[in-house]
Amino acid sequence: MLKVQEIRELIKLIDHSTIDEFTFEHDGSKIKMKKNPVGMVHVEQSVKQPAVKEFQKSKVTEQPTPQAVATEAVSEPEKTVVVEESNLHKITSPMVGTFYESSSPDTDAYVKVGSKVKKDSIVCIVEAMKLFNEIEAEVDGEIVEVLVKNGELVEFGQPLFLVKPE
Repeated sequence: MLKVQEIRELIKLIDHSTIDEFTFEHDGSKIKMKKNPVGMVHVEQSVKQPAVKEFQKSKVTEQPTPQAVATEAVSEPEKTVVVEESNLHKITSPMVGTFYESSSPDTDAYVKVGSKVKKDSIVCIVEAMKLFNEIEAEVDGEIVEVLVKNGELVEFGQPLFLVKPE
């Protein structure tokens, strides 16, 4: 059985992804999530345990209104890349998850702009479903730009870093 926090993380990941519908079944429990056209996640659960059904009711009432979702989408500023990207390598996210620049909050970032990296250098961590996945640079070179912020949700294939290859 999924814990409440795991269900909340699933809702966030689905809400910030391009997935329109998601179903999870395990040990007689079923969680089904659908997005409406505005982007709001709707959660349906069919479980034998009444405590989880109470969570479903409270979670549905906590969802943002369509107006709030639309406002959030409009208020995000677009990121502009000043660097010419033609000869740069993009390190992309291999999965949907949360981007972390370091192994813990009280340690320095793996890399920053100007850092030299090797092919097997760890540049960040992408956390998905409580699994912390180390992402490697893939090329030898220098980090030119960090494209995401610490703690930000990232999509599959989303560029994380720009690297000037050596």
